[in-house]
Amino acid sequence: MVSETMTTNTMTADPILKVEHLSMRFGGLMAINDFSFEAQRGEITALIGPNGAGKTTVFNCVTGFYKPTMGMITMRQKGGKEFLLERLNDFEITRDAKVARTFQNIRLFSGLTVLENLLVAQHNTLMKASGYTVLGLLGLPGYKKAAAESIEVARHWLEKADLIARADDPAGDLPYGAQRRLEIARAMCTGPEVLCLDEPAAGLNPRESLALNELLRSIRKDSGTSILLIEHDMSVVMEISDHVVVLEYGQKISDGTPDHVKNDPKVIAAYLGVEDDEVEEVIEEIEEIEGTAGGSH
Repeated sequence: MVSETMTTNTMTADPILKVEHLSMRFGGLMAINDFSFEAQRGEITALIGPNGAGKTTVFNCVTGFYKPTMGMITMRQKGGKEFLLERLNDFEITRDAKVARTFQNIRLFSGLTVLENLLVAQHNTLMKASGYTVLGLLGLPGYKKAAAESIEVARHWLEKADLIARADDPAGDLPYGAQRRLEIARAMCTGPEVLCLDEPAAGLNPRESLALNELLRSIRKDSGTSILLIEHDMSVVMEISDHVVVLEYGQKISDGTPDHVKNDPKVIAAYLGVEDDEVEEVIEEIEEIEGTAGGSH
C-alpha cells in the first residue's frame, strides 16, 4: 500500500523548482546546510521559520543574488527547458529562466506613475522591439505594436491588483498595502513562471492582507504562475499555501501540507523556542490555561 502511494505521488508530481543539497557559507557561518525541497508547478509553496532561519538566504540563492557554496537549483519551464540557476547571473534568471521576485522592503520607482512602474518592468521587451532605441525613435509599426501590447499587459495587472483607478498617480502616493500589490503586479509584468515573494504581508492590516490573499490566489488560478513565498504571517501562510517548508538554523525540519506542518512537534518547538521533548508539556500547559480562561466566562 505504501509503495502504491509513493508511485502515485511520483507520477503526479511536476516540480517547477528543485533545490538539492543547498549550502551557503559566509566565512565561518553556515547559513544554509544541505537544504533540499521541491516547489510544484501551479502551487503556492511557503518557506517559513523563525527569524534567522535562513529563508531570505535561500531566496537570494534561487534568484541569483548569492552564489551558493554548494548545491543545485533547477528550474524547469513549461516546455521542458531546464536552467541551473546557480550558474546564472541574477538578470539571466529573470530574463531567461522567468523567475521574478519582490523584496522585504518595497522597491518601487516612487516618482513614476503606477502605470509607468509596470511599463518599466517590460523594459527588455520594449527595448528589443525598438531595435535598442532606433526603431522606437522612428515610430515604426513593430515598436508601436509592442508598446500597445505592453500597455495592455500593464492594464491587465492593474485590474488584477485593484489599482486601475490609480494608474496615473505617483506610486509613492499609494497606501502601503496598495504599494505591495503594485510591486507584485510589476513582477508579473515580466511574465514569470516562478514568482518569489519575500514577506509580502509584512506591515499589512487585516483588510490589506485579505486583498493580498485574493491577488495571490488569482495569480495561481488565472496565470498558472507558481509562487514561492517567505512569510511570517501564519494566517496568510496557512490560508493560501499548498505546500509549506520549515527552516530552522539553515536546516529543513518539516515539509508538507499546512495541516501537517502546523501540527509537527519540531515546528512547534522551533517557534516556541523549546526542546522537542518539552513540546507536549508546553502544549498541555497552554490547553490548561485556555481551559481555565474559558471556564471563567
